[in-house]
Amino acid sequence: MADPSSYRPKPGDIPDSPGVYRFRDEHRRVIYVGKAKSLRQRLANYFQDLANLHPRTRTMVTTAASVEWTVVSTEVEALQLEYSWIKEYDPRFNVKYRDDKSYPYLAVTMNEQFPRVQVMRGHKKKGVRYFGPYAHAWAIRDTVDLLLRVFPVRTCSAGVFKNAARTGRPCLLGYIGKCSAPCVERISAEDHRELAEEFCDFMAGRTGTYLRRLEQQMTQAAEEMEYERAARLRDDIGALKKAMEKNAVVLADATDADLVAVAEDELEAAVQIFHVRGGRVRGQRGWVTDKVEEITTGALVEHALQQLYGEESGDAVPKEVLVPALPDPVEPVQQWLTERRGSGVSLRIPQRGDKKALMETVQRNAQQALVLHKTKRASDLTTRSRALEEIADALGLDSAPLRIECYDISHLQGEDVVASMVVFEDGLQRKSEYRRFQIKGFQGQDDVRSMHEVITRRFRRYLAEKERTGEWVDDDGEDVEEDGLRQDGHKDAGVGDDALKEVGPKDEDGRPRKFAYPPQLVVVDGGQPQVAAARRALDELGIDDIAVCGLAKRLEEVWLPGEDDPVVLPRTSEGLYLLQRVRDEAHRFAITYQRTKRAKRFRAGPLDDVPGLGETRKRALIKHFGSVKKLRSATIDQICEVPGIGRKTAETIAAALAQAAPAAPAVNTATGEIMEDVDESVPGTTAGAAGEPVPAGAPQRRRGQET
Repeated sequence: MADPSSYRPKPGDIPDSPGVYRFRDEHRRVIYVGKAKSLRQRLANYFQDLANLHPRTRTMVTTAASVEWTVVSTEVEALQLEYSWIKEYDPRFNVKYRDDKSYPYLAVTMNEQFPRVQVMRGHKKKGVRYFGPYAHAWAIRDTVDLLLRVFPVRTCSAGVFKNAARTGRPCLLGYIGKCSAPCVERISAEDHRELAEEFCDFMAGRTGTYLRRLEQQMTQAAEEMEYERAARLRDDIGALKKAMEKNAVVLADATDADLVAVAEDELEAAVQIFHVRGGRVRGQRGWVTDKVEEITTGALVEHALQQLYGEESGDAVPKEVLVPALPDPVEPVQQWLTERRGSGVSLRIPQRGDKKALMETVQRNAQQALVLHKTKRASDLTTRSRALEEIADALGLDSAPLRIECYDISHLQGEDVVASMVVFEDGLQRKSEYRRFQIKGFQGQDDVRSMHEVITRRFRRYLAEKERTGEWVDDDGEDVEEDGLRQDGHKDAGVGDDALKEVGPKDEDGRPRKFAYPPQLVVVDGGQPQVAAARRALDELGIDDIAVCGLAKRLEEVWLPGEDDPVVLPRTSEGLYLLQRVRDEAHRFAITYQRTKRAKRFRAGPLDDVPGLGETRKRALIKHFGSVKKLRSATIDQICEVPGIGRKTAETIAAALAQAAPAAPAVNTATGEIMEDVDESVPGTTAGAAGEPVPAGAPQRRRGQET
């Protein structure tokens, strides 16, 4: 714990002008970013008597080891720079609105030849029209289902569309009249795009003109005694009105506005946003945040607006933003919103009428969200603090372990041996710092040796980072070898929400560094042998200030190095519950990675060993010859006939296939029959029951053999 006076700058050194400041900890990690109209006055508030500070502000300044600032010309520039740095550094003490999901939007892909209506989440794409956000995806699907009767726009994926075009048969929606079937040329690309434009106009709130036109067409059809057409138009009008009823009019003047409400207590705040377009509530979303320091409602509103509009532009920023309290000062925020939209934005507090009444509804939603969060939240600050204190007392630590790392080994009968490292900071998951390892030092099944290797590799990298930045120098003056650890990028195939963000090593400007931050506690999944291996690895590296423990699954015992008896925490202990969560997360993360590797190995074939042969040319070869077996028997001249394959590449392919052992004959396990004409278009497979392909050489796993 640092003394703020040890890094307090002289008042005369701090400029009395607008700017953005950053607090860093002892590892040069940015832990707080703020802006100020006057840097000198603002920073002076942090270096007063600690007893006068808000408890969380006190924690921040005692965790920090330095402060620095950047001067800007205007308060708008300070607002923009603060937002950019918060997004870049993800400081642990800044207000961060936690959202448990990505809100779905109704999207129309106007950037495609045949626009498609679909549910989309995540980052917005150029050329796509978005409507929402909605609280639930099913609400979008219900609305679209009603509108497809009137606007039969394409909703199928690219694969389904291409397959229908190839076969000349539309999907089910094309047969029942809920798709105009552009895949089979029932409608031209121009007419389909016009249909999509009408769909967008209706969703944007321009409904009156279209309904009146349909009513006129219905009346005209009835007068001309085209009763079937009139009945269809009548049903279309009914479907549109039913879709409109789902979004009742709340503001009579067809206002486009966002209403932001805040409910707060001393520790937390909940924010609710209603998106009103064309006078109707088109979407709703909300966030909850810890109040890291003593902060006003206006400041909470300012942070919410940064979160809401920081990545938006154009019409995504409405003309009017209604809030319960204005930021202080309000002019920079209003100017920033105007720049994001490209035209004037009104930021104000509603005083009377329908807008004030709707704001009260949004406020009630925010209050209910805060109450619900309080009752459901497993990561409550008080509970987390108590859990960390219980762990410190049970393990005899000097202070609560604010950063915990847990390691687990996973394999299947000694194959595809991998390990995981998960990180919990302040009792919460820090998924951006999860890591995955492939065991390289040996072959086979040995959890103890694997644990020793993983701990050695991880903390060798930590020491290398310290040496590189000058925080630590090897006694012998030798370079510390950096380990060749696999780093997996964000959105790894087959991992889903377990995927990781790549963390950059640029420590000089405060960006997170790989393996740069030591934990206060290392937890291993296992008992005495695994704990002893982890402790031995740390001792060999000369690290003696990191505690180690193990959590055994059988009786949930906590093992310490060199102890013959385990530490038994009460079953109702919050500390034990936190350790279990950490251990279970490490196990889940490791086994997910192991399964991904195993699946990739089972899909491997003889063409994978050909150097320089990518997926596109492999597919072209299989498509041309039909199977690897036929490709193996082809001549070099025949292989050269495949587009993209030159003679040198063909010779390499022929040589590689000649050296590779042919696949084992397929066996029907139900009858014992050997399948002579095995199709190797699916490399590395044999036939299972009734000729069903199963991985060749796949181990016959029994329950409990995968660890």
